[in-house]
Amino acid sequence: MYSNQSYLSTLLQEAGLLEPEVVQDLRAEQPGLTDEVSVLLSRKVIDENSVAKVISTNSGFQRVELHRYTFPQGIESRIPREIAEKYKIIPLGDDGTELSACMADTLNFTATDTISRLLGRPLALYVSTPSDIQDALLSLYGSVGGDGVDDSVTVIGSEGAEAASEADAPIIKLVNQILSDAVKQGVSDIHIEPLEKSLRVRYRLDGKLFEAATHPKRLLPAIIARYKVMSRTMKISEKRAPQDGRIQLKIGSKDIDLRVSSVPSNHGESIVMRILNKSSVSLGLDQAGFMSDDLALFRELVSLPDGIILVTGPTGSGKTTTLYSCLNEINLPDRKIITVEDPVEYELAGINQVMVRADVGMTFAAALRAMLRQAPNIIMVGEIRDKETATISINASLTGHLVFSTLHTNDATSAVARLADMGIKKFLIASAVRAIVAQRLVRRLCDTCKEPVQLNEQQLKSLGIDPSRSAGTTIYGPGSCSKCRNTGYKGRVGIFEIFLVDDEIKHLINDNLSAPQLRKRAKELGMRTLRDDGVRKVLAGLTSAEEVLSSTQQD
Repeated sequence: MYSNQSYLSTLLQEAGLLEPEVVQDLRAEQPGLTDEVSVLLSRKVIDENSVAKVISTNSGFQRVELHRYTFPQGIESRIPREIAEKYKIIPLGDDGTELSACMADTLNFTATDTISRLLGRPLALYVSTPSDIQDALLSLYGSVGGDGVDDSVTVIGSEGAEAASEADAPIIKLVNQILSDAVKQGVSDIHIEPLEKSLRVRYRLDGKLFEAATHPKRLLPAIIARYKVMSRTMKISEKRAPQDGRIQLKIGSKDIDLRVSSVPSNHGESIVMRILNKSSVSLGLDQAGFMSDDLALFRELVSLPDGIILVTGPTGSGKTTTLYSCLNEINLPDRKIITVEDPVEYELAGINQVMVRADVGMTFAAALRAMLRQAPNIIMVGEIRDKETATISINASLTGHLVFSTLHTNDATSAVARLADMGIKKFLIASAVRAIVAQRLVRRLCDTCKEPVQLNEQQLKSLGIDPSRSAGTTIYGPGSCSKCRNTGYKGRVGIFEIFLVDDEIKHLINDNLSAPQLRKRAKELGMRTLRDDGVRKVLAGLTSAEEVLSSTQQD
């Protein structure tokens, strides 16, 4: 814990915080004891705060209470995890010249000189308690161990266990550490990016990228090769063409699926891995983020016997998760459900899932035609991409099947124009489509640190909030705490726009109204837009005004 226990003991006695007789009795009791201050701390003769105060006074370094400190985003990348754990040092800030860092044992000048040399940077040191240091290590770097590496990462489907010597190889340890840290922090994507002189690792958490670590550029070929080996389908020797693969892992007790993509860049191959969280698709619609009235309406829609229900939005807006939540809701023994996906992201118990394989002629359209001969009640099409797939989906819905699918459009009403652009006749769209749901994901406010805010006049106007409507309602904004990595947000929640195709809307579609005209009329008939639903979640304290405004700029 502390390097020079005898010297520190003397300082504590000189400060009047420790009776000399106590130290003498301890030394008599345990001759040759080298960690007397640690023993005295464990016996509560002295406390950590007293020790930190004495060290600060005698080393000249200011004390920092880390549990109250707001860490800059991505600051942990300035000190590699192995150095942080070995020397119990926490990065605080970086002004481009000096690196500010905090230690419990700043009297260990040999260690501080070594750290400065390893990092190649001068240090501006601060003092804290060992407990604060340990909590900060956990907050910044995830669960820590003796060497900072989670060696329980196992590739599912590999032929036999790896030899001990291979599993202990430094590159494999580093690769496993990147994976286990990402899973522990709950990130959605891992980015391994070669820069001109270094290798950068970034994680995407709640839709935002942050830098997790940097490594020497020389490690790039070995790291890329290791991930390709783990995928078992990617070619190690192929470095000039993009490749896709999949890795199935067991990290501790968790089964993890990774979708892997490699792309050659000007500084070497770059790899991005999407972490497929199986727990998110085991949820029902009540966990999807619908407000109670929208949830009741959507449950009515997914219980219909036929028709098409479309979910729209950009990549990464949670469309697949919503579709899977729908299937979980209606997955009953008396119903046959078949999906066609590219690729099958999650395995759902009791559901027949077909993966698109264009190389053998298994396209969306071909799979759909085959599926209809299987007499399903419910069909999910991963995405409607062309006229053929759209036509078969509509015909299936008109012949007694309930069809779920997705489209890439910015809002719900634009999906009608998108289908028409594919060549689908308007009367077929009006007859087949039951509802179109547009969605986005916004960051959820951290329940621990969210704080009341006052919206300015411009924000109220942009959100369409009547000041009288928000009177007496507390509106919250992001705070800062270690549980949310000082971002003020933890997790995400959906905002939704449900465009119900009722009899009047069917007539409007058949009358060839343009997308803007159709949207205007739908709003007049009571459709809540994405921004409207976002405002409801702002007033409910689930998210912030800034998140809703940035995610619904088209409104």
